[in-house]
Amino acid sequence: MSEHKTSLWTLFLTFAKVGAMTFGGGYAMLPILEREVVTKHGWATQEQMLDYYAIGQCTPGIIAVNVSTFVGYTERGLLGAVCATLGIVFPSVVIITLLASVLKMLQDNVYVQKAFAGIRIAVCALMISAVIKLTRKAVSNITTGVIAVASLLLQFLLGVSPIIIVISAALFGIAMYFATRNKERKEGRQ
Repeated sequence: MSEHKTSLWTLFLTFAKVGAMTFGGGYAMLPILEREVVTKHGWATQEQMLDYYAIGQCTPGIIAVNVSTFVGYTERGLLGAVCATLGIVFPSVVIITLLASVLKMLQDNVYVQKAFAGIRIAVCALMISAVIKLTRKAVSNITTGVIAVASLLLQFLLGVSPIIIVISAALFGIAMYFATRNKERKEGRQ
């Protein structure tokens, strides 16, 4: 846990603000999460956020909810995790409840259809932006570049399960660590 005490209310409100950007789900929230968590509040570094994104992707549930839970836990323990998680899902619950009550009446309205068409395009742009930013931070050398390209090829060309790709990349990263460490030890002996 961090040494300064972020209030539980601040955690809830910050993640509720992120959760209010519910269109597009977890991936569309990533740039907003990064701005709030890293830039505005300093609750995590960009490297820590990459780790949270990776873990959040590998665990069940929505990535933005998982990341908010990790950040809340880091800041204030179990209560912080609960407040951050409730904060990020609260706006969605309110919006879904309101939309469900009127959407049936408005689903054939041309303005509503066009609004959602515009929202879908904006969400795609936010997701592409998040992918580009994550790639710039995560691909730092030839090895990570090879892992990224291999992962893309395995997913898009061969349809390999993301779970297998993530586990394989983790194992490859561990193997590369030991190979590099052993090489450095041998060079140190000479």
